[in-house]
Amino acid sequence: MTNELIQIQDGKVGFDSFLEVAKSMTPPSGGCGSGGGSCGCGSVDTSAASLSTPANFIPLEAVSKHNAHEVASHQIASIGIADVKAELDGKSGPEYWRSLNELAQTPEFENLMAREFQGGAPASWGSVSRRNFLRLMGASLALAGLAGCARQPEERIVPYVKSPEDMIPGKPLFFASAVSRGGYAHGVLVESHMGRPTKIDGNPDHPSSLGATDAVTQGALLTMYDPDRSQNSTKNGEASSWELFMGEARNLIDAQKATRGSGLRILTETVTSPTLAAQMQELLRTLPEAQWHAWEPAGRDNVREGARLEFGSDANVIYRFDKADVIVSLDSNFLMDEPGSVRYARQYSDGRRVRTREKKTKMNRLYAVYSTPTITSANSDHHWPMKASEIQGFAQALSGSGAVTGEVAKAADAIRADLQAARGRSIVIAGVNQPPEVHALAHQINSSLGNIGKTVIVTEPIEATPSGTLTSLKNLVADM
Repeated sequence: MTNELIQIQDGKVGFDSFLEVAKSMTPPSGGCGSGGGSCGCGSVDTSAASLSTPANFIPLEAVSKHNAHEVASHQIASIGIADVKAELDGKSGPEYWRSLNELAQTPEFENLMAREFQGGAPASWGSVSRRNFLRLMGASLALAGLAGCARQPEERIVPYVKSPEDMIPGKPLFFASAVSRGGYAHGVLVESHMGRPTKIDGNPDHPSSLGATDAVTQGALLTMYDPDRSQNSTKNGEASSWELFMGEARNLIDAQKATRGSGLRILTETVTSPTLAAQMQELLRTLPEAQWHAWEPAGRDNVREGARLEFGSDANVIYRFDKADVIVSLDSNFLMDEPGSVRYARQYSDGRRVRTREKKTKMNRLYAVYSTPTITSANSDHHWPMKASEIQGFAQALSGSGAVTGEVAKAADAIRADLQAARGRSIVIAGVNQPPEVHALAHQINSSLGNIGKTVIVTEPIEATPSGTLTSLKNLVADM
């Protein structure tokens, strides 16, 4: 290492011999301890003693290494120690520079700083000034904005000659309606301004919503303004009209009367509307050989078959969560996915409220066994994740017809004891994705606990076609 240093002290720059300066100072502790000085940290070794560079000195070898790095990275001419000495000679006061090349002010460095675009920018960019670049970009953005504008068709605005009843500009009207999902209706109130629906809320007088809605029902309003919404009937992809459809439908029915409708198949979604069901039955009486098929992509076939296994016939099950103190969910997301989930969520949340004035000091308790995290499992007091295929074994352990091991066995024993303590005030509900056997086990547990008729209500099926939709679709495909 060279024994010369650049000293920067009190705003002045000077040079001294390293040995003369270092011998006059006490070697500080620290440094890398290598003693070679090759790292540039100031820790060097002389023949007399191990000496260290003062904090306000820069080894010239480090200066040379730094200069070599900048030369390699910026591809500019190298400067030597003599150039640095000549540039610093006679300078006083605070001097600041970002690199030694800036200090030396070589022609190559000045040329580099004068370039508009540095680094890896294409050489052709050098002929483009910043002002011209911004001008071109501004023009491009303006043209893009104009291209996005479309002239709307001209429309005539004509005032009402006779205004509809109760329609006042700025004052909304509310209409009771229903939103169907999976064939089940959710009672809603629709807010309307000047004949256009703008908001959907729950109908407080409808038993399925109790004045509340969920995210799916709120979003149903957007389907009214969907640009892809069908505006009329179509035939083979071409626009048609309802008059033409009804005319061809009558001709088809007349042609099928000769064969009692043996070649007619009707495919619909799940139907719970009494009016539509009565119309379909009237058509089937006219054409007794015709068949009505129903299909839902995410149907409730497992729920129907489970009720049929337990009760011996098709049945519809309704749960009263407002009367339940202990709830067990077997992979059921009853707060979101069930037909009555809005009502169930309201009843469940009411059971979580403590009202000291009404002397209600206990909350309901929810146990969740689930294969996928859901809103219901997130709201549970105790939950156990497990494979979907293992939930049937857990249900058998709850019913006493099977056994599980490990921590799950302890959970099953604790839940069974809690259910026994809340006989007639508990609910065991299975999820729609569980097989029919799990639903049948849930019904058996509810029956053994005396929950049927109290927290679990069994009614006649409300679906016009209660048979399994998958079986119905298979029959339709076979007939085709």
